[in-house]
Amino acid sequence: MLKGLFQKSAEERSAQHHGGPLGDIDPTRMPRHIAIIMDGNGRWATQRGMPRLVGHRYGIESLREVVKACIDLGVQILTVYAFSTENWGRPQEEVKFILGLLEQVIDNEVGDLHQRGVQIRLIGRRTGLTPELERKIVASENLTRGNDRLILNVCFNYGGRAEIVDAVNRALQMARRGELGPDEEMTESLFSELVYTRGLPDPDLLIRTGGESRISNFLLWQVAYAEIWLTQVRWPDFRREHLLHAIADFQRRERRFGKV
Repeated sequence: MLKGLFQKSAEERSAQHHGGPLGDIDPTRMPRHIAIIMDGNGRWATQRGMPRLVGHRYGIESLREVVKACIDLGVQILTVYAFSTENWGRPQEEVKFILGLLEQVIDNEVGDLHQRGVQIRLIGRRTGLTPELERKIVASENLTRGNDRLILNVCFNYGGRAEIVDAVNRALQMARRGELGPDEEMTESLFSELVYTRGLPDPDLLIRTGGESRISNFLLWQVAYAEIWLTQVRWPDFRREHLLHAIADFQRRERRFGKV
C-alpha cells in the first residue's frame, strides 16, 4: 500500500543499491518521534537569485507536507527546529521577518492543524517575543491541547544548552520549595522530566536537511540514541518522498542503544 504514496527520486533510486527499495517500509515499525533540523532556506533562495528571506517562506510548504505525511503514517511526535537562541544574531531584517512569519503561520495554519488532530507546542524561551505573538502562541496551544493524532513541537528561540540550563534552574527552584529533598540524587529519568520535552519519548530519528553534518545545539539531551539521517536536499525542496526515504533508512538500521 505504501508503495503508491510516492515516486522515487534519483537519490532514492541510487539508494536502492545500498539497502533495499523504499517500498519495504514497515508500517508497524514507524519511528514514534521524528526531529528535523530544517536547514538550507537562505542558501536555497540565494541559489535562485532571490533574497534569503524568500527561502523561509517557501519552507512553510515543506513543513505543511511533512506534517500531513506524519499524520498519514502514524508518527506520534514531530519536533522541528525553527529558530535558535543563536539566530537572534542574524541581520535584524531577517529576524523580524521570521518572527512575522511565525505569526502568519499561526493565523493561517492553526485552524487546519486543529481539525487534523494536531497538538501544537512551542518549545523554547518566550523572551524576545512580542506580547501579541506570545498571546497567539498560548491561544494555539490551548486550542489544540486535547488533540492526539500528532504532537507538533516547534522549537523557537530554542537552544539545547539553554534547555539544560533551564532544567538545572528548575531543579534548584524545586529544591528551594522543598519538592526535592537535600539528599535526593539527580537521575536521568528525573532530569528528563525537567527539560522542555518532559513527558515525551526521545526522538528515534533525527533528520537534517541542507547538507551540513552537525547537531547545531538541537535537543542535546534527547538525541543521545537517535538515528541521524543527513541529506543534501535543502529544506524548501524537502517533500514527502524524502521523509519516506529517511524512514526506510531508519528501518534498515539495527538499534542497539549501547548494547551488543
